[in-house]
Amino acid sequence: MDVTLHLAQDPEADRLLGRSPLAALTGMLLDQQIPMEWAFKGPATIARRLGADDLDAHDIAAYDPEAFAALLAEKPAVHRYPGSMAKRVQQLCQYLVEQYDGDAEAVWRDAGSGEELLKRLQELPGFGKQKAQIFLALLGKQLGVRPEGWREAAGAYGEPDSFRSVADITGPESLARVRAHKQETKAAAKAAKAAGQAGAAGK
Repeated sequence: MDVTLHLAQDPEADRLLGRSPLAALTGMLLDQQIPMEWAFKGPATIARRLGADDLDAHDIAAYDPEAFAALLAEKPAVHRYPGSMAKRVQQLCQYLVEQYDGDAEAVWRDAGSGEELLKRLQELPGFGKQKAQIFLALLGKQLGVRPEGWREAAGAYGEPDSFRSVADITGPESLARVRAHKQETKAAAKAAKAAGQAGAAGK
């Protein structure tokens, strides 16, 4: 795995994401309740603070939890909620050590189908169905991991030129389109909720 990604919009961070399966998984894990670029810059920040060029699942899994949380909380913080996300990153790494001997790429290397790969991703700590489908779409669209049926398993995120998620970000222009889509989705959900509440109040 050695491609150029543009998720962090930061050359050093994006290079790490493109060459390190664990960094890509960690960035996806961090991608919640903060801007996408902030989330995907996180793995490079963690690696730098650990004094390493890459992330190592064995090292992170065995790291003292309080010290690791403090490392993520250093300013600028890796996440809005550094304590809880430090715990999740360690849980992810512990799972990878137990199930895949710390080899993050083994999660998808020999997956026989898109359905099997989605199941493996959903089994990762911190990965619900939506996050798993988005990461599956990223693997297929940008990292060349395309087991049979991968687009179907990724759902709407697997559609070509859909601009729904990080899987479709290849530069500033596509980032803007994905962000606009997210804002439209959020606005539609808010409007639907308001309409539902108004309907309930009118009964």
